[in-house]
Amino acid sequence: MNDTPRVAPKSPSEALKPVAPPAPPPKVRRRRRSPFLSMLSGLFTIALVGAGVVGAGIAIVSNQSKAPGPLASDRVLIIPKENGLTEITELLQREGLIEHPLSFRVAAIIGGDWHKLQAGEYLFKARVSPQEILGIISSGKVVEHSITVPEGLTSEQIVERLRSNELLTGEISQVPKEGSILPDTYRFPRGFSRKAMLESMAVAQSRLVERIWARKPADLPIKTPQELVVLASIVEKETGRADERPRVAGVFINRLNQKMKLQSDPTIVYGLVGGKGTLGRPIQRNEITQATPYNTYVITGLPPGPIANPGRAAMEAVVNHSRTKDLYFVADGSGGHAFAETLDQHNRNVGRWRQIETTRSQQQGGKPPVDSVDKVEPPAGPDNRTEAPAMTQPAADNAGSAGFPVAQPTGGVPGTRARAFDASEGTTRDPLLNKSFDLNSPKQVPQLKP
Repeated sequence: MNDTPRVAPKSPSEALKPVAPPAPPPKVRRRRRSPFLSMLSGLFTIALVGAGVVGAGIAIVSNQSKAPGPLASDRVLIIPKENGLTEITELLQREGLIEHPLSFRVAAIIGGDWHKLQAGEYLFKARVSPQEILGIISSGKVVEHSITVPEGLTSEQIVERLRSNELLTGEISQVPKEGSILPDTYRFPRGFSRKAMLESMAVAQSRLVERIWARKPADLPIKTPQELVVLASIVEKETGRADERPRVAGVFINRLNQKMKLQSDPTIVYGLVGGKGTLGRPIQRNEITQATPYNTYVITGLPPGPIANPGRAAMEAVVNHSRTKDLYFVADGSGGHAFAETLDQHNRNVGRWRQIETTRSQQQGGKPPVDSVDKVEPPAGPDNRTEAPAMTQPAADNAGSAGFPVAQPTGGVPGTRARAFDASEGTTRDPLLNKSFDLNSPKQVPQLKP
């Protein structure tokens, strides 16, 4: 038996009765968006777009800055003083170093180089990139020029060289003391001061003299650093050969120890013309015994000051002189000298040199060299009875001097003529004029041909 209750069926009228729909959910009130938030949203959107544009621009600038530039070959360019980024950019574009001036300026600003750009003379390699150009100009590594001061020039001659150098600037109001400048090759930027250049040379000389003086031997017959420079200046003028300097210095030191006159012809020249350094002609016979404070044929010992600016090698030669008994030297015809311990040996060396001179004169058609001068033996006296000049030097044999034998050389004839040193330094015949040498290399020391 089914116990489930049965529901009576609805009548047709009940089945057709409409059913009411459910009530709609209550409306939710939407909050109005804040104008401030809307503005921020807009700004953020703009920032995103701007960042994309800037990023793309930076990428373009970076690529253009690193790309090789249009410069076809190496170029030196001068960046004038007081030029700002705009003027420098225009100059670089005008001179063909950059193609995109806007990119160059942007790169300079982004990289922080715009306030580091320095005036000066710069070397730019071919195809240099804008980025490399910025690095060069902001580093201040300007082109350096050089000037060589040959050994043995006077201070006045050195000052004239500086004044004639168009890359240097400023005036020199006072010529430095003789012997206070170190001959060397100096590097400097365009526009460097002549006064500052002289000061650098003087500082270099002072420091070098101090170092060399500290190593002098105890038996050296010179008592002060100044005397070291004086003797070195004479050695400098007597020979242009590096291998001979210590031996030449030894001759003069031996003479000082024996109280003999030095008898060096360059001291005659300096006593006559001073800082000009050259007679422009050979020494005349009457000038040999002309009394001046510097003429070592007249005075005893060292002159009162240097006769030139000696180089490192000459000063080193004085403190490291050859330990010989030499008292004389004369040209040997090969650009060097023949040294002698005694007057007899020296006279034989002088005789050989005169034979060489005679042969050369005959080869020139019997005419004496244009740079010769007559020198005859002086009369014997208390000061020269037992000694002769330290050297007898041919014309243009080196930057040194000539001398004359007091005693008649073997094979010589009384009254014969000896060729003298042509004191033409600084003239058109000066072999050092307008030439540069590596003064640190003995192989490059200027040597004059006989």
